[in-house]
Amino acid sequence: MGFGSYDESEQKDQNVDTDEDDGVAVHENDHEGEVSFETDASTDELLDKLGDIREES
Repeated sequence: MGFGSYDESEQKDQNVDTDEDDGVAVHENDHEGEVSFETDASTDELLDKLGDIREES
Protein backbone atom coordinates (compact mmCIF):
# COMPACT_ATOMS: atom_id res chain seq x y z
CA MET A 1 0.00 0.00 0.00
CA GLY A 2 1.42 3.37 -0.94
CA PHE A 3 1.11 6.84 0.40
CA GLY A 4 -1.47 8.52 -1.79
CA SER A 5 -2.34 7.63 -5.32
CA TYR A 6 -0.91 8.56 -8.68
CA ASP A 7 -1.60 7.94 -12.29
CA GLU A 8 0.98 5.50 -13.68
CA SER A 9 0.66 7.11 -17.10
CA GLU A 10 2.40 10.20 -15.69
CA GLN A 11 5.45 8.07 -14.92
CA LYS A 12 6.05 6.88 -18.52
CA ASP A 13 7.55 9.86 -20.38
CA GLN A 14 9.93 11.81 -18.23
CA ASN A 15 12.07 13.21 -21.03
CA VAL A 16 12.17 16.99 -21.08
CA ASP A 17 12.96 18.99 -24.18
CA THR A 18 15.56 21.57 -23.24
CA ASP A 19 17.58 24.10 -25.15
CA GLU A 20 21.13 24.17 -23.80
CA ASP A 21 21.58 27.72 -25.10
CA ASP A 22 18.96 28.96 -22.60
CA GLY A 23 21.16 28.08 -19.60
CA VAL A 24 22.60 30.47 -17.07
CA ALA A 25 25.94 32.06 -17.94
CA VAL A 26 27.77 31.84 -14.62
CA HIS A 27 30.73 33.93 -15.78
CA GLU A 28 28.65 36.63 -17.44
CA ASN A 29 29.32 39.14 -14.66
CA ASP A 30 32.86 38.23 -13.63
CA HIS A 31 34.92 41.22 -12.59
CA GLU A 32 38.62 41.59 -12.16
CA GLY A 33 40.12 44.40 -10.18
CA GLU A 34 41.28 45.60 -6.82
CA VAL A 35 39.59 46.79 -3.67
CA SER A 36 41.25 49.35 -1.48
CA PHE A 37 40.25 51.44 1.51
CA GLU A 38 41.82 53.94 3.82
CA THR A 39 41.62 53.85 7.58
CA ASP A 40 43.05 55.83 10.46
CA ALA A 41 43.44 52.67 12.56
CA SER A 42 46.87 51.15 13.04
CA THR A 43 47.68 47.55 12.22
CA ASP A 44 47.71 46.71 15.94
CA GLU A 45 44.25 48.26 16.42
CA LEU A 46 42.90 46.27 13.50
CA LEU A 47 44.41 43.03 14.82
CA ASP A 48 42.92 43.72 18.26
CA LYS A 49 39.50 44.25 16.67
CA LEU A 50 39.89 40.99 14.72
CA GLY A 51 40.71 39.20 17.97
CA ASP A 52 37.58 40.63 19.58
CA ILE A 53 35.44 39.46 16.66
CA ARG A 54 36.89 35.95 16.83
CA GLU A 55 36.26 35.77 20.59
CA GLU A 56 32.59 36.67 20.05
CA SER A 57 32.11 33.74 17.64
